[in-house]
Amino acid sequence: MSNAPALAEVVLRGGSVLPLDGTGQIHEAIAIRGDRILAVGSNADIELTAGPGTQVIELDDLTLLPGFNDAHAHMEREGLKRLRISLAGARSISEITDRIVAASRQIRPGEWIITMPVGDPPFFFGGPEVLTEKRMPNRYELDAAAPQHPVCILGLFGNWGRPPGYTALNSLALSLNGIDAGARPRCSGVEIIKDADSGEPTGVIVEHNARPTVEFDLLPAVPRFGFEERLRGAKHSMQLYNAVGTTSVYEGHGSAPEIISAYRALWERGEMSVRVALTVSPTWADSSEAAVIMRDCLSYARGRGFGDPWLRISGVHIAYGGDAVTAALARADLPNSGWSGFVEQANSKHDFHSYCMLAAEHDLRVHTIVGDQLHEVIPVIEQVAERYRLSDRRWVIEHIGRARVQDLKKLKVLGLCATTIPVYHLWKGGDRYLEEPDGGNLVVPHRSMRDLGIPLACATDNIPYDPLFTLSTICTRSERTSGRVIGAEQRLAVEDGIHLLTTAGAWLTFEEGCKGPLVPGNLADLTVLSENPLHTEPEDLKNIRCQLTMVGGRIVFNEL
Repeated sequence: MSNAPALAEVVLRGGSVLPLDGTGQIHEAIAIRGDRILAVGSNADIELTAGPGTQVIELDDLTLLPGFNDAHAHMEREGLKRLRISLAGARSISEITDRIVAASRQIRPGEWIITMPVGDPPFFFGGPEVLTEKRMPNRYELDAAAPQHPVCILGLFGNWGRPPGYTALNSLALSLNGIDAGARPRCSGVEIIKDADSGEPTGVIVEHNARPTVEFDLLPAVPRFGFEERLRGAKHSMQLYNAVGTTSVYEGHGSAPEIISAYRALWERGEMSVRVALTVSPTWADSSEAAVIMRDCLSYARGRGFGDPWLRISGVHIAYGGDAVTAALARADLPNSGWSGFVEQANSKHDFHSYCMLAAEHDLRVHTIVGDQLHEVIPVIEQVAERYRLSDRRWVIEHIGRARVQDLKKLKVLGLCATTIPVYHLWKGGDRYLEEPDGGNLVVPHRSMRDLGIPLACATDNIPYDPLFTLSTICTRSERTSGRVIGAEQRLAVEDGIHLLTTAGAWLTFEEGCKGPLVPGNLADLTVLSENPLHTEPEDLKNIRCQLTMVGGRIVFNEL
């Protein structure tokens, strides 16, 4: 039997390799065999692992680090955006109608024409304010562009930018959806704009809710994303996320049944290029139904969950708060879940307590979004912890906005994990925190949570999906309209921010022993960047570009 050491299949050398293994060391090269890291070290050290068949990739002084692990990604929706007609760059109603005319020539009469919102991606800030006319096209202008087709200009999904969102329909689309002079929305926060003289709809619907309800409430005839579109969208999403260095995602907000099915299908086909960890978005309507589903249908999601390094499913998302009408309409529209990819919920404090107790009884990890309501959620979790030991179950508190120090300390005592969305709370929506009495030092308090030892990871929330944009926000904490810093004391060093966006996420999936730091034996998930983040000014981090991404030793994106 030969005792010769195993040779590397791939070597990347001649750069700055940041293993993020806690030592602070920087290496020059890395060797990979199969889907694992074989060795990390100097060029000379790694040369010893190479053989005649080893693929050698020259880094040319670029920076290599662990792949990004987006801890609240909503990845599947990014590819779906490419399936709708883009209005990016349109600056007048005529430019919009020209695109609709062009689309009408490509399809048969009667087929739907559906576009993305007015404004420029990824945020669509301003909506119709970017147009010369400062308004949306009305039904008659859309009729003239496509008289034989129902037309729908989709409203903004508020999490991308800022409400309000504006939907526009032509006359045929209004008729197919039964929207006439007597139509009234069932959901609050929605306006059907009507002509002041005739009382007839103008074709424009305005939504003031962050997550749109118009589709569930008023647009039953507008085609939903079908399963094949979900598949194509998710596959394209993975390619887009690979192109910014993302190798793993965690969907703690929960995934609707059809989203889970789409990822399962791609996993079965061997078409995954991002490691995906999913949480169940429940469809139950009340606690009695929840008890049966948790007992009989979610055994695969108990404890650490079920799956392999490519696809894992663990726990449930249980919302705190929500609108009951929206939740009922969303459930009635299943399997469609719109842009969100999760099922809307509406839970009172009593409901939330009941569901958490049931989840603990059935060993289902709970994930919940708290925003500025951490102080309301913590007492409920404490009641659960009085009956069930939670410290080793890794329940996840997500989307932390404003928090109190005493509640952060309770997070640590309870053994809870935390995730934050810095771009959502600080950069995009930070204007509501600009006048905080403490300067915002209790808003997305990264440093405080780190100092308390709370397991913490950061995420993009798909707004935008580039983790380097999020890294810049972590380190600057600047609000987008004023440039003012929110909570200067909570700014983190670049290396700490990178940790929250790469290696920290492995804790959420119980994979800290095999994923994250670039050390021998760990999964070979890595990215190569155009600049060294450690030598880049925080405000310039968002300009760094991914050059190569590898998942499990396989190159999934390459611009070297």
